[in-house]
Amino acid sequence: MSFEEPGPDNNYLANHVALLLGSLKAVTGRDLIDPQAEPLETAQQLYEAPFFVASHGTSGDPILTYGNRFAQELFEMSWEEFTSTPSRFTAEAPNREERAKLLAEVTANGFIDNYSGVRISSTGNRFRIKKATVWNLIHPDGSHAGQAAT
Repeated sequence: MSFEEPGPDNNYLANHVALLLGSLKAVTGRDLIDPQAEPLETAQQLYEAPFFVASHGTSGDPILTYGNRFAQELFEMSWEEFTSTPSRFTAEAPNREERAKLLAEVTANGFIDNYSGVRISSTGNRFRIKKATVWNLIHPDGSHAGQAAT
């Protein structure tokens, strides 16, 4: 699944943002954005938020499907680069096994809190993620749609 970069012409991907935020609320009971805001406003706020939000799909080697501006800056990628990158490349090769175990735990339990780990940008810069929440994305019909992190 590949989307155009969020913007006014595509309502800042309000449908995908609703999936991200609705899934987070369902598994953790928490909101990232004011739940009373209109869908377009919510989607724009999430895209422009001063914190990291990203998601990937369900393929065997899942591709990143969303990264707000903060995530794109952290990983030093354009929207096009970000959404064509397998999510495993956000971790260095030695850390990918740990990352795979983490994602398996999320799949089994719905979410995890307080994750910390080192990630790598497209230019090789390393940075630490602290106190991250990683959760399953679930369609309203109950089918699995991927995973997200903030």
